[in-house]
Amino acid sequence: MSQRDHHSARPLSPHLQIWRWGPHMLVSILHRVSGSAMALVGLPLLVWFLGALASGPEAFATFTFWMGSPIGLVVLFGLSWAFFNHMMSGLRHFVLDIGAGYDLDVNRFWSIASPVIGVLLTLALWSYLLFAKGA
Repeated sequence: MSQRDHHSARPLSPHLQIWRWGPHMLVSILHRVSGSAMALVGLPLLVWFLGALASGPEAFATFTFWMGSPIGLVVLFGLSWAFFNHMMSGLRHFVLDIGAGYDLDVNRFWSIASPVIGVLLTLALWSYLLFAKGA
């Protein structure tokens, strides 16, 4: 048997056959997605915001025009979800790091609750921003 045949006959990593999909996997994936979104989209927008703020009224008006457009609002909504989701997932991870929350029922509960709370916090923020302006 050649070296190539030997490698092609080897099984794939067993994780696909052993692990079942669970909420802890979803919260881990969402944590990575939300962190990446904040780094790849949020950070350039923050730099643009700060640059526009420092550059004067015209530059800031351009920034607010784009961020106030429908596409800009969708981006800001998504970034706020990414922030709250990442924060809740990070808090869950912090609790696990101190050695608590490893009971299967507790772990499952917080794996489901952390993204749900992230969505609720996002909706609460945008409800406040959209409806409390006149208050």
